[in-house]
Amino acid sequence: MRQTSWTLALALLAAPGAAIAQATPDLGANLERFDYPYPVRWFETQAQGDAVRMAYLDVAATTRANGTTVVLLHGKNFCAATWGDTIRDLAARGYRVIAPDQIGFCKSSKPAGFQYSFHALAALTAGLLDQAGVKRVALVGHSTGGVLATRFALLYRERVARLVLVNPLGLNDTLAEGVPYTPLDGLRAEEAKTSADTIKAYQLRNYYHGAWRPAYDRWVAMLAGQCASPDGNIVREAQARLSDMIETQPVAAELPQVKVPVTLIIGQQDKTAFRANTAPEAIRGRVRTVPQAAETAVKAFPDAQLVRLPALGHSPMVEDPATFHAALAAALQRGE
Repeated sequence: MRQTSWTLALALLAAPGAAIAQATPDLGANLERFDYPYPVRWFETQAQGDAVRMAYLDVAATTRANGTTVVLLHGKNFCAATWGDTIRDLAARGYRVIAPDQIGFCKSSKPAGFQYSFHALAALTAGLLDQAGVKRVALVGHSTGGVLATRFALLYRERVARLVLVNPLGLNDTLAEGVPYTPLDGLRAEEAKTSADTIKAYQLRNYYHGAWRPAYDRWVAMLAGQCASPDGNIVREAQARLSDMIETQPVAAELPQVKVPVTLIIGQQDKTAFRANTAPEAIRGRVRTVPQAAETAVKAFPDAQLVRLPALGHSPMVEDPATFHAALAAALQRGE
């Protein structure tokens, strides 16, 4: 049986003693050779003088529709495909589900010189929803997608019925807590060293609290396979610019202005503290992790609740879908 590129990537990741960085198959700078769990649709528009297109999944309810559309926003090291199990669960509960790849990520465009901001990504997401005929949504954001979801709720209050933040970044200002600003050239130099090995090591340490499962290899292959393309430098440049966006545009100071109901779903084993590893060792401990920042943030939102998942880390939808889906379903029904 012929292997797809990503299944071959998984085999290489699992091979004992494999030289992973050199062996990673080319999945295409826009993941042309990586299968998504549902048909990919496209939103084509203009942004900053370039023609761009956003990939997205749009899945109808598989049981009696409840009239609510849930929008799922991925993190920096994730794609719309990462939400596959969650989409299936939500559709079975009667929701229509839309999951985009943001500009700069995954299957979507990565225009040269693009000035990334959460404002710009929110505006593009609003345009995608206009094309899809969706006015008001339940908005779910994970990791970097949590920053974007919060920004969207600030910009488009009338379009958001409720906000669910899953291990989000941006709830604390890590630069103010001691992380030194890294200029774009420094971020580029870091991205040049990225490989399947470094991706897996980072996720093992920060996301999965030292417990790796073979199912996670698919997501490592997804990320590393983009950079293995002959156009891999386009991906690396986008990733560097996106890191600059994340480090300089937290939403921590604006949480009191979020007027929609908020649920924070936080895997308590998450060790993520964005770029804390670059801080001087003496103050590194002052940079709050996502769970630590959430404890303060829940009090800053006007209407928020905190759901703690004690045994899970940064990616609860990947690590334990059943537990996460139960928490998400409860959050979406809150106040109904």
